[in-house]
Amino acid sequence: MSKTDRRLATRRKAEQRGRRSETLAALLLMCKFYRILGRRVRTHAGEIDLVARSPSGVICFIEVKAREERDAAAIALGPRQQARIERAAELFLAQRPGLRPKGVRFDTVIVARRGWPRHVPDAWRP
Repeated sequence: MSKTDRRLATRRKAEQRGRRSETLAALLLMCKFYRILGRRVRTHAGEIDLVARSPSGVICFIEVKAREERDAAAIALGPRQQARIERAAELFLAQRPGLRPKGVRFDTVIVARRGWPRHVPDAWRP
C-alpha cells in the first residue's frame, strides 16, 4: 500500500468517525428535546456540525469533537476554529433572520471512545 493510499484510508476512517460522532451528538440532543435544524451546514466561512433549537428556543451552533480521550476532545477547539464557527453562524443567521429573536449560543458535544457523549452548553462566547 502506497503512502497516498494509507493517507486516504486514514482520512476515510476519520470521516466515518466524524459522521458517527455527529449522529450520536444529534441523538443526545434530541433526547434532551432539542430540535435539529441542520447537520453539516456549509457556509462560505466554513461548516457547522449541528444547528439546533434548544427547548427554550435559543439557537445553538454545536461543534462536535471526537477523540480517543475526553480531555483531548475538550481542548481540541481552539480560538481560530471558534472564530470560524462564529463567522459561519453569522452567515447562517443572515439568511434566516427569524431565528435570532430568542438568542444564540455556541455549544460543544464531546465524544470519546469510552462513555457517553457530553454536551457542554454555552461552551464559549464570541
